[in-house]
Amino acid sequence: VWDKSENGEWHCTASWKTHSGSVWRVTWAHPEFGQVLASCSFDRTAAVWEEIVGESNDKLRGQSHWVKRTTLVDSRTSVTDVKFAPKHMGLMLATCSADGVVRIYEAPDVMNLSQWSLQHEISCKLSCSCISWNPSSSRAHSPMIAVGSDDNSPNILAKVQIYEYNENTRKYAKAEALMTVTDPVHDIAFAPNLGRSFHILAVATKDVRIFTLKPLRKELSSSGGLTKFEIHIVAQFDNHNSQVWRVSWNITGTVLASSGDDGCVRLWKANYMDNWKCTGILKGNGSPVNGSSQQGIFNASLGSANTSLQNSLNGSSASR
Repeated sequence: VWDKSENGEWHCTASWKTHSGSVWRVTWAHPEFGQVLASCSFDRTAAVWEEIVGESNDKLRGQSHWVKRTTLVDSRTSVTDVKFAPKHMGLMLATCSADGVVRIYEAPDVMNLSQWSLQHEISCKLSCSCISWNPSSSRAHSPMIAVGSDDNSPNILAKVQIYEYNENTRKYAKAEALMTVTDPVHDIAFAPNLGRSFHILAVATKDVRIFTLKPLRKELSSSGGLTKFEIHIVAQFDNHNSQVWRVSWNITGTVLASSGDDGCVRLWKANYMDNWKCTGILKGNGSPVNGSSQQGIFNASLGSANTSLQNSLNGSSASR
């Protein structure tokens, strides 16, 4: 865990050995729940961690340290991603695993992070590699989660599936599948929804793809209460010339950062015509690539979104 000092430098303030296999992902809970992390691993478990400050009768008085609050052991295979739900849903956590199951847990008492109950199990029929909650807090949008698969089988279509919570059955059911995504998916990210009536989803596969999902009116959809969407691909970029591993939005959902095997982070932004363009390229150390085209646009696009964008590039740890 890294903290940023007042002079802008990053310092490692905590590190610890955990899990008995590779740790695939770590993610932050919303700060209103405290300093809480979740991790997931090849060892078939996910864990929830909390930073606490030593009590007065403790030799660690005044010092902060991380404690494991719970281990989630329901998966029989590698747990490949873990994500906290949007804060308006309460303290909830989703995991996905190589056996094709998405599990959703809830902490009924936010003051007691050692107790989590398994609320939902979604069988996706495909090996799962990544998940993303739809962050929209609008009452018009039911809770929704996108699932990506890294299955290599060429005969299996739709490596991205969208599941929606059905108030009638109180279960998650498949609402849509992105039939055009047939290559293994490494990462997936819904854009923050600031009053939009539709959703934007970024997908990292052999290239970067951006989709819009526009809800159809309920009377036009006949799937037992599930929302149906008009899905369009609005951008597709192979500028990385390699596998794309991560996609991350800034806090307003206007700039997308992607990282690939070319060792670069590329920034994407839509203009007033809704045409997406690359507005900047960063090396792994955060410095701009020399001679990067549209350097002026790059600087402008960072502008007000600079802090949140740096958060996504440096990993969510900046949100501390």
